[in-house]
Amino acid sequence: GCFRLASCEPKSANQNITAYGLLVFAGLCFLLIIIYNCSDQVLATRERRQAKSRERAAASVRETQAREKWKSAKDIAKKHATGLQSQLSRTFSRKKTSKMPDFKGVLPPMPGSSKAKKKDKNNLSKIINDIEQDPDSQEGFNVQIGDKNVKKQAPRGKQLHTQSQIFKYAYGQIEKEKALQEQNKNLTFSGVISMANDIDIRKRPTIEVAFKDLTLTLKGKNKHLLRCVTGKIYPGRVSAVMGPSGAGKTTFLSALTGKATGCHTTGQVLVNGQESPIRSFKRIIGFVPQDDIVHGNLTVEENLWFSARCRLSADLPKEEKVLVVERVIESLGLQAIRDSLVGTIEKRGISGGQRKRVNVGLEMVMEPSLLILDEPTSGLDSSSSQLLLRALRREALEGVNICMVLHQPSYTLFKMFDDFILLAKGGLTVYHGPVNKVEEYFSSMGVVVPDRVNPPDYYIDILEGILKPSASSGVNHKQLPVRWMLHNGYSVPMDMLHTIEGMSAPTGVPTQGAPNPNAKLTAAPSFAGELWQDVKCNVEMKRDNLQLNFLASNDLSNRTTPGSFIQYKYFLGRVGKQRLREARTQAVDFLILLLAGVCLGTLAKVSDESFGATGYTYTVIAVSLLSKIAALRSFSLDKLHYWRESASGMSSLAYFLSKDTVDHFSTIIKPLVYLSMFYFFNNPRSSFTDNYIVLLCLVYCVTGIAYVLAIFLQPGPAQLWSVLLPVVLTLLATYDNEEESKYVEFLSDLCYTKWALEAFVISNAKRYSGVWLISRCGALNKYGYDLKHWYQCLGLLVVTGIISRMLAFFCMMTFQKK
Repeated sequence: GCFRLASCEPKSANQNITAYGLLVFAGLCFLLIIIYNCSDQVLATRERRQAKSRERAAASVRETQAREKWKSAKDIAKKHATGLQSQLSRTFSRKKTSKMPDFKGVLPPMPGSSKAKKKDKNNLSKIINDIEQDPDSQEGFNVQIGDKNVKKQAPRGKQLHTQSQIFKYAYGQIEKEKALQEQNKNLTFSGVISMANDIDIRKRPTIEVAFKDLTLTLKGKNKHLLRCVTGKIYPGRVSAVMGPSGAGKTTFLSALTGKATGCHTTGQVLVNGQESPIRSFKRIIGFVPQDDIVHGNLTVEENLWFSARCRLSADLPKEEKVLVVERVIESLGLQAIRDSLVGTIEKRGISGGQRKRVNVGLEMVMEPSLLILDEPTSGLDSSSSQLLLRALRREALEGVNICMVLHQPSYTLFKMFDDFILLAKGGLTVYHGPVNKVEEYFSSMGVVVPDRVNPPDYYIDILEGILKPSASSGVNHKQLPVRWMLHNGYSVPMDMLHTIEGMSAPTGVPTQGAPNPNAKLTAAPSFAGELWQDVKCNVEMKRDNLQLNFLASNDLSNRTTPGSFIQYKYFLGRVGKQRLREARTQAVDFLILLLAGVCLGTLAKVSDESFGATGYTYTVIAVSLLSKIAALRSFSLDKLHYWRESASGMSSLAYFLSKDTVDHFSTIIKPLVYLSMFYFFNNPRSSFTDNYIVLLCLVYCVTGIAYVLAIFLQPGPAQLWSVLLPVVLTLLATYDNEEESKYVEFLSDLCYTKWALEAFVISNAKRYSGVWLISRCGALNKYGYDLKHWYQCLGLLVVTGIISRMLAFFCMMTFQKK
């Protein structure tokens, strides 16, 4: 008999179950509406709980410290009163009325005295020091919150398990560091911890970078990007690189970090006095790009915490990592926005200045030894710039070598730097030395900064040619680089000596590249010659990128970061959060699939003559197109983030596998969503399970193809190819090859759409039996299908998906940002 709500036609083996499809459609639409409107509540609730735990921990630490200080002050006052009373009693009993009582040692010492600092040590500091000095001790200290006592263990003893304990440890350390910093302004955060704990002192390795005659020439064009740059940047100092546009400031930073590609590089770059490749130290080198490459669908704290977990030492306890992140959040002034989303183009988040500070914080949380920043103060106001530079100066006090490019700093900001590197157009050095001696050097040449004028702005205007030095100085902006070379005794290229009129190389000053009197002027290259040079240059740049990505260098950083498997778990958690915050987009994708299933299932009814081939043809096109468009988002939008993270040493394999793993959820759900409509409205003979298996293999296949398109192409062309491929391949797979062309047949057999369509038709044809099947063998032979090829078709779809993913991973590793 027929099912309830179903109808049966006479002489038909199928039932009309469209009513059930309508019920399922209504139920799924209702569920998608709930997901669309409530998708953010899961993470928002979790963040609120974590914020409350953090606030309770901070309040508990402040309350405990206040209680301990009050108790200590009360004990001192009581002790002083008792001592005073005893002293007076002894005085009167001895009848020494002619003398005033001696209050030395009785009255409380002055706050500035060393004895006061030694004696006025509150119990909380003593307990913390005792815990740090005896990690095996089972005693903790009690932190009272209302009527509850929470026992906190030192991190080097038993591990702190609860989030509240970890936050209490972090905030307790930070408050202690603040208190000790007030006593000694020269101490850094790490220095304070070293004072409090003499047993386990973590120090950063230092990196000193020296460069001599560093020259970068663009391949194929003989154009100098940098020329004869000589100098050194030191640990514990903050260096500023300035100059007019086109002076090669960013190129200079790229050369220091070993990221300059497409150039012929000459000269020497020494790391700690050795000719070691700078990339060998990439795990302890931080590079802040000019663009704010921050994940917009993560909060500020989530961005910083992910960078810390992947790039700090693997053996560093979690509570110490939390402490590092909390220090950076406080030093950059990000406390108020730590739980705010950074924001994307579609959804506004934090301000541009705050985003810039988060961009810098991503590198600070990994505790680098060398920190390179490309215009970190662009877009920041004066107060934000000073806040950022104060945070960087605290890093420098810990021995970090900091070098940054910036434009038009204020005089106050300029004076906060230690060293100043001024470049002219063409990548030539005009000055490299201490900030406090730059005006003295230029004054010696007659270039005097007028009153109430910012020195770096004045020098850059001269190098731009906007301003001219006074006539008494006798120099112009083209002569300044040569003046610097002669001042320091550096080698001077012969072709630059003519810039100083009537000047020849002084005795004892080496020169480079003496001109060849026999040299002939070369004719201008032809169009074909220029085209060949451009092609050759592009090939060499691709080769440099391949060498940069695949040639491994010995790790000299002495830091062991988490392995690929551990990073895979971290990436998986991050991608999962991003997908939850994009649940509305996922809900829209599922809704479109529902509507496609309803429309195609209603319009393309099953025909016994063709085994439902028409409906399945539309299904292959629709599901391929919609799945590819959705899969493009996995990699198209995160290319810049991947390039930054992979350059810092994060695992590319972990990144790729985490994206693919999370996308498996959509691969499993999308066939169910589509079939929940198509199956009930189309009512094919094949079982729901067979249709689901074929559709699952199809989605897995096209998702891998979409990965290749997303990684290899820009977003616009990738979307265009995602639309064209399923349509063209389906037309080719269903082409009526009347002429029996082997070429057309060969191409048709390579189309994934043919394998999917054949599997659908075979699963439907298997439901016919006896005479019904024999009489319709002609339809199968017409399409070239075989009932025994069902598993073969599924296997080809899966293999294509695996090969596509391998190709996508290779492209991701190979094709980098230009």
